[in-house]
Amino acid sequence: MRIISGKFKGRRITAPKNLPVRPTTDMSKESLFNILNNRFDFDGLKVLDLFSGTGNISYEFASRGAVAITAVDADFGCIKFIKQTSAEFEFNISAIKNDVIKFLGGHKSSYDIIFADPPYNMDQKVFEEIVTLVLENELLQPDGMMIIEHSKHTKLNHMMNFSFQKNYGGSVFSFFEFDEEIEDENMADDEDNM
Repeated sequence: MRIISGKFKGRRITAPKNLPVRPTTDMSKESLFNILNNRFDFDGLKVLDLFSGTGNISYEFASRGAVAITAVDADFGCIKFIKQTSAEFEFNISAIKNDVIKFLGGHKSSYDIIFADPPYNMDQKVFEEIVTLVLENELLQPDGMMIIEHSKHTKLNHMMNFSFQKNYGGSVFSFFEFDEEIEDENMADDEDNM
């Protein structure tokens, strides 16, 4: 894999072959970051990378100047590799070995961007639970964005705060964000009912 932009643009990172991962392709990653580039100034962002695997997405955020990145994966080998790579590049990545659902259920920080790349063969209900836990536990900042990568067989456009999706080959990115107009209307309604 290679870092496509930022301070470490073009640097290649070689992960061990025995890790149980399916890294986001360079083409998909480039398309994703083109969308994020138009919405965010990466300097100072807090990022949560779920099912982080090799750390591919975390390194991209770190290279672009994100100030704090938390990478969560259940596999010890993946977490070990992320820690080694982060130390080598002096990235500010905190790698945590944990089941993602358990992590989301007990976590209290909030983030500007949350990226999740669960195994494509996970049950639809797990994908939905990720969205629900993030929103119910207020892990996403009001002006933040959550992106879930999944196969075309998984449908998330019925979920709360779904915004849009982009397809790249066999991969789909579903984007979630708070609609400020809807939020403002709800607040106005609450005030009217007082």
